[in-house]
Amino acid sequence: MPTAEEIRDEQRRARRVQVIVRLAQAAIEQSRLSRDEAEAVVAAARAHVLDLFPGRGETFDILYGRRFRRLVTGCPAGDGRRSPTGRVLPFPPR
Repeated sequence: MPTAEEIRDEQRRARRVQVIVRLAQAAIEQSRLSRDEAEAVVAAARAHVLDLFPGRGETFDILYGRRFRRLVTGCPAGDGRRSPTGRVLPFPPR
């Protein structure tokens, strides 16, 4: 059973993940980044999240992969295109 301190720590880290993802999303949406730059933003966000939650890369991909893929590739939501691996990186061909 986790202690109250462990629960607070996990909640704090989860809030940081939300901030990281929102900042990365805003940077991609509001900037005129090249595809390579946008992919670098996603990779940096993923690396920061994995620093907070080591070994949870697959969870990141499941929760945020489609969102970032749409932002980077400029695909409208629900267009049916999916990565064959279901992972955020690598992105589909240009």
